[in-house]
Amino acid sequence: MTEVQSPCIDICDVDESCKFCIGCGRSLDEIASWLSVSEEERQAILALLPERLKHLKA
Repeated sequence: MTEVQSPCIDICDVDESCKFCIGCGRSLDEIASWLSVSEEERQAILALLPERLKHLKA
């Protein structure tokens, strides 16, 4: 299995209302723990991002 890559797109700014990065959609805790969580946890985080980003860009 290949390593799950970070979804970071170098647009690092946190939306103050929901506390998610407007670039990748992750929370600060998810960003900080990315390198230490399991591949399964990374996959679970990635599954949440499309819906989060949809709301951030609305």
